[in-house]
Amino acid sequence: MKRFKSWSLLLMSIIMVFSLAACGGGNGSKTAESPGGGSTEEKDNTKEEAPSTEKIELSFWSLGTTNYEDLAKEYTKEHPNITFKFQNTSDQTAHHNNLTTALSAGSGAPDIFQLEIAFMERFINNQDKFYNLYDLGAKDVEGNYLEWKWKQATSVDGSFQLGLPTDIGPTVVYYRTDLAEQAGLPTDPDGFSAAIDSWDKFASVAKEFTGKTGKPFADLTDLVYNGVRDQSPDQIYFNKEDGSFIGDTNPQVRKAYDFTVKGIQEGWIGNWILWSPEWQKAINDGDFGVMLGPAWIAGTIRNAKDTAGKWQIAQLPEGAGNWGGSFLTLPKEGKHSKEAYEFISWVLNQENQLKSFKDSGLFPSIPAVYSEPSFTEEKDEFFSGQVISEAYAKSAERIKPVYYGPLHDQTDTIIKNALKNVLEKKADPQKEWESAMKQIKTLVDRS
Repeated sequence: MKRFKSWSLLLMSIIMVFSLAACGGGNGSKTAESPGGGSTEEKDNTKEEAPSTEKIELSFWSLGTTNYEDLAKEYTKEHPNITFKFQNTSDQTAHHNNLTTALSAGSGAPDIFQLEIAFMERFINNQDKFYNLYDLGAKDVEGNYLEWKWKQATSVDGSFQLGLPTDIGPTVVYYRTDLAEQAGLPTDPDGFSAAIDSWDKFASVAKEFTGKTGKPFADLTDLVYNGVRDQSPDQIYFNKEDGSFIGDTNPQVRKAYDFTVKGIQEGWIGNWILWSPEWQKAINDGDFGVMLGPAWIAGTIRNAKDTAGKWQIAQLPEGAGNWGGSFLTLPKEGKHSKEAYEFISWVLNQENQLKSFKDSGLFPSIPAVYSEPSFTEEKDEFFSGQVISEAYAKSAERIKPVYYGPLHDQTDTIIKNALKNVLEKKADPQKEWESAMKQIKTLVDRS
């Protein structure tokens, strides 16, 4: 009897405990028993935050040929309260100088700024002027991008992410098949690549081409110089360890300069200016045989609609290079960092990078795109039915990333101006080289 009474009391105690627990459930949460015997808090998620209806205009300074304005219109259809105001230019130096001026003045900077890799060092050292994308969720997407590309916009200690990667720029040889045939050269990509697979062979073919067609083989000095320069191992003009100028002793820089001079003196490099209307007309009119350029420059070639079906893509001699590629950054002057980040993470996702590649030739920085059927199997009728993604991917596999340094663009401009003097003024190449090196060293000393 005593034993029965003890069990009765125990049972009543258990009932009272559960009754009290049930009465205490009016705080909007439920207490559930975890598998380990403890209790876990289960939040009430029935109330979802309504989408913002605040009218927001995001200013976006874009660079070069992209499809970002079209994608922004798509985004606005899904987010009617978000609109965009674009300012686009192809002048890299002015583009970045304008941001430097705005940041220094504390006003006038956009919500979203497209930052070219050659200018990265200038801005990554001024992190206080930008939002840290890690604070906005960038850790969640970091693994989607090429590791080396992502790290180009990461602080040395790894704590600050300046931008999300847009594209990379594997360089190739765009060539006119009709002019190649006229010069007696192979017209298929493998055959053409084999004919120019060393820089010495490139120069010989170029001289022969010009002799037979009466047209320059290559379009302009800048792109020929870039093609050789970008194969420099590890660094170009500046030491990646201490930032010191090494362009005067880097053999690849001098090789690029001398090779371009050779093209000028032998008459197989044209006298057009990059991005000029005259250059675009020369592309359309078939006034030269080849263009050495990155994947994204295909968008410029496509503007010459009359040349559709007359182009194909071959590989550069002796290796490859990566010209450009940029990042979307968020200057701190912008008052809508959350909305701006949501947009850039959307516009640079896997699906939209594929669209940007198809529409504007921006080669994806998300490698998962490379295995998509529409990326690897689609023939491009503009480029004579070639699967151009394979040509770019082949180049991308040969890329060896290099360090640019904070004064890369200014240094590069000085050397290219020297080459222009050799071309247009028949100036002495060695004197121009010496003058360029002196100007660069003065620039470095003053910086």
